[in-house]
Amino acid sequence: MPLPDSTAPRRRVHTRRIELEGFLREDGLYELDASLTDVKDVDYPIASGLRPAGVPVHLMRLRITFDAAFNIRDAVACSDGVPYPGYCDTIGPAYRQLIGLNLVRGFRRTIGEMFADVRGCSHMTEMLNSLPTAAIQTIATFMRDNEDTGEKPFQLDRCHALDTSAEAVRRYYPKWYRKPGAAG
Repeated sequence: MPLPDSTAPRRRVHTRRIELEGFLREDGLYELDASLTDVKDVDYPIASGLRPAGVPVHLMRLRITFDAAFNIRDAVACSDGVPYPGYCDTIGPAYRQLIGLNLVRGFRRTIGEMFADVRGCSHMTEMLNSLPTAAIQTIATFMRDNEDTGEKPFQLDRCHALDTSAEAVRRYYPKWYRKPGAAG
C-alpha cells in the first residue's frame, strides 16, 4: 500500500539517498559499499559559499570488508562532497577503527560511542547504522531462509512479522512456532 497523497500542496526541496551494495569477493570475503548523498532542489547558501541546486551538500562513501562471521576486516571512508571542504573531508581515517568490530554483536551501540560528537562525522555515522542488516542480506543471498540447521533461524523474533507466535512463523517455520502466550 503506497503512502496516501499529501494533504497539502508541496514542492520537494531536499533529497537524502542512502545506498548500500553487497558484494562477494573472489577470496570468499564480502564487501559493502555504502554512500549517503544530500542534494537540495534549490540553491543553498551556507557559510562556506553557495551550493547550487543539484550539487551534493554531502556525498559520503564507505567500504567495509567482512567475513562470514560478520567480523570487519577492512574499512575505508571518504567524503567527496562536504559543506566545509578541507575540514569535513579529513575524518575518513577515523573510520579505520571499524576494523575488528563485529557487525551483528553490539555494532550500533559501539559505533554510537566510538564516533559520538566530534569524534566522527554525524552523516557517516548515521550511514553506519544500516550496515548490519545490509551485511545479513548480503550473506543471506547464498542461504535458504528456512533451511533446517537445527538452530533457530537468525531472523526469527527480530521483527513483528517473524515473532515466533505469529502466523508467518507457523506457516513458514513450523518447527519454531509457539502459541501466543506460551513461554519461550
